Amino acid sequence: MAGKTLYQKVWEAHEVRRLASGQSQLFIDLHLIHEVTSPQAFGMLRELGLGVAMPHRTFATVDHIVPTDARSEPFADPLAQAMIEELRKNTREHGIELFDVGSGRQGIVHVVGPEQGLTQPGFTIVCGDSHTSTHGAFGAIAFGIGTTQVRDVLATQTVAMPKLKVRRINVNGELRPGVGAKDVILHIIRTLGVKGGQGYAYEYGGSVIERMSMEERMTVCNMSIEGGARIGYVNPDATTFAFLRGRPYAPAEDEWEAAVAHWRGLASDPDAEYDDVVEIDGSQIAPYVTWGINPGQAITVEENVPDPARVSPEEAALVKEALEYMKLAPGRPIKGQKIDVAFVGSCTNGRLGDLREAARVVRAAGGRVPPGVRAIVVPGSEQVARQAESEGLDRIFREAGFEWRYAGCSMCLAMNPDKLVGDEISISSSNRNFKGRQGSPQGRTLLASPAMVAAAALAGEVVDVREVLGVKA
Repeated sequence: MAGKTLYQKVWEAHEVRRLASGQSQLFIDLHLIHEVTSPQAFGMLRELGLGVAMPHRTFATVDHIVPTDARSEPFADPLAQAMIEELRKNTREHGIELFDVGSGRQGIVHVVGPEQGLTQPGFTIVCGDSHTSTHGAFGAIAFGIGTTQVRDVLATQTVAMPKLKVRRINVNGELRPGVGAKDVILHIIRTLGVKGGQGYAYEYGGSVIERMSMEERMTVCNMSIEGGARIGYVNPDATTFAFLRGRPYAPAEDEWEAAVAHWRGLASDPDAEYDDVVEIDGSQIAPYVTWGINPGQAITVEENVPDPARVSPEEAALVKEALEYMKLAPGRPIKGQKIDVAFVGSCTNGRLGDLREAARVVRAAGGRVPPGVRAIVVPGSEQVARQAESEGLDRIFREAGFEWRYAGCSMCLAMNPDKLVGDEISISSSNRNFKGRQGSPQGRTLLASPAMVAAAALAGEVVDVREVLGVKA
């Protein structure tokens, strides 16, 4: 018999039963909640007279609506204050651990889980947030769920889920200088399409992925959902184990070796069979920037914006719609596009490694953010902020004219005061460039790596970060 993938192994270990619908009832190891999608779920529990089945497997934080420019309460937005108070009430009532503002552990849910050691190989992990795929970087099967499913997991610690096919994506070769994890995943999405992953879990592998840090792997897995895949994961290895060791909720030292032995056995077998395999040459990837209104509408910084007249008839309408919304001329270079806002942060790129990379570019570029450009850096968690400040990264950003903020989601979904105004155009290290995504119905978003965002912030326009760093294209 053929070997098994990690996905198959974890699925089989967590399948409680097969439902009449054809779906499986899966046991959930870790349920992460935040202030946006949990209030309604707790309200439904009360209406049904139910409690939380396993509060020790549920952890909460505040991230989406929390302001990043101030921390004094009550917040200026009464809705934000009410939502946080509701989460505090619900977690107290049900005995759930809350990483609250000022606790030293608050932050974006997909940053906090890994840094606390809650995210572990072989776990099934859910959260009322589509970017839960981030946690797959640890060899977990992690996916976003809706509010009624949040209710179901709170009440039963299980969820109904159809089994997915598995696509192996091998990224081999060696990335060129100035190219990072964000460029890799934007290249994958552009190659396979925003709907290419529908019905699939993506298993990322190959020499490029294997050499990545855990933070880089999280960036890749985070945006699996943008390529249509509900789940994205990387097989656990020595890099995974080194990251987790000693973290608060990771296995204790006397349990460590047994845990690692178990985790090693979860990796996909060498003779595992996949439903599809895609090969990508990492040496051919260049720094990417999106030009349109979905993450698949991306080009390298060396390319020109598409022309509807030069694409297939099926694509032409979508290209025209995107160009009209983005107010970009067809056929023009993306390099040199003026920006109004630069944002470094989010669950995609708000970790310490991301801030280090952005700061490295700021140092290399020199100068200051030009007049008329707003540039903000938002750490992904209070812990990330403390570490960055201990290394002096905040000072590097401030001296160059960036704003240094408190931890939160900030200008990604823009459910807080950090929003675009009118038709401002931003370059952002976040994950979605949909119409109105950053808080203004007319706001325009270019997605790029933290390095590309930092370079553009200082130039006031899209530039090739490789030129700033003095490396060969």
